[in-house]
Formats: sequence, structure tokens, C-alpha cells
Amino acid sequence: MESQEWDQRYACRELVWTAEPNQFVVAELQDLAPGRALDVGAGEGRNAVWLASRGWEVTAVDFSAVAVDKGRRLAEDRGVAVDWVCADVRDYEPEPASFRLVLIAYLQLREAELDRVLRRAGTALAPGGVLLVVGHDVTNLTEGTAGPQDPAVLYTPGSIAHSLGDLTVVRAERVRRPVAGSARDAVDTLVRAVRA
Repeated sequence: MESQEWDQRYACRELVWTAEPNQFVVAELQDLAPGRALDVGAGEGRNAVWLASRGWEVTAVDFSAVAVDKGRRLAEDRGVAVDWVCADVRDYEPEPASFRLVLIAYLQLREAELDRVLRRAGTALAPGGVLLVVGHDVTNLTEGTAGPQDPAVLYTPGSIAHSLGDLTVVRAERVRRPVAGSARDAVDTLVRAVRA
């Protein structure tokens, strides 16, 4: 989907997603000491706002102007500051070696586009920085529920880890996430890596 389609989707109701952060983002990052963070494909800003509430200096990037506006409102409601950037992450060039954390949550792009985004994310990390990637796994099509139905935009732990260049992968696995109103869990890929 392109930005205009996401604008329409985000405009159709107050929040497409919840205002609360993703459970894996919380579990993986709650003990990390704050610094500069980059949220790539931030959507309505739930993870960016949560990070800012924990003392992070957050830059949140998304190509939907409607989502960015909603993120700004959420940050204002929560009394936190986030640097909002309306840009297509497929073209966005983050500052090299300048972030303690780069977060990519549910950015479902085709492999070549995602590979470029992941490589740029890796170069944006400062020494000791953490990259966290969470997204819909390809096995969600047969074992899970909801999410995109196009296998070309779904993750595997191996495909994500393959695009991380010289980062050290510390966790790459499939994880299950409860979905309200469904008897089945969703299946996600979770990859955490660090810059030496």
C-alpha cells in the first residue's frame, strides 16, 4: 500500500491500532538505558510515544501524514516530545552511527525494499546500539491469524537476519501474539541485533 492508501485507512477511525505499545517492544526494550531512538514506519506512534515516556529522544518516521498527525496528538496527550518526520522509509536516510536504538515494527515491505531499509537501519546505529525488528511472519498465513495475506511482504527470522550485515544477531525467532477476538495467536518474527 502507498501513502495515500494508508492515509485513507488511518483517517477512517480514531486509532487503527491501540495507543499502547507492542508487547514485544516492551519486553525487549524496557530494560534498555535510554538514548536516541529511531522508529522506522512508526504509524500512529504508539511505540515512539512509549519510548519517549521512558526518557528516549525519539525520531519517528512514517509516510502517512494522517498517521504522523495522529502520533503528534498522542504524544501531546501523553505529555512527551517526539520528533515526527513525514517521509517514505524506502527513501529515508537516517544519520549514520547516531542512534542507540532503531525500531522497525510491522513494516511489511517486499524483500528488496525491506533489505535496503534494514541495511540503512544498521548504519544508523551507534556502537553498542540495538536494532529490534518485529513483523508478521510467513507462517502466520497457515498457523496464525489476521495480518497481510501476501507472502511476499511477510518475514522469516532468517530473511531478516540475512539483511543485517555486520550486526551481531542476539535473537532471531518466531513468537506468538494473542489477537483479541481470535482463538488463534498471530505468528510474528522477532529479531534483535547489536552494533559492536
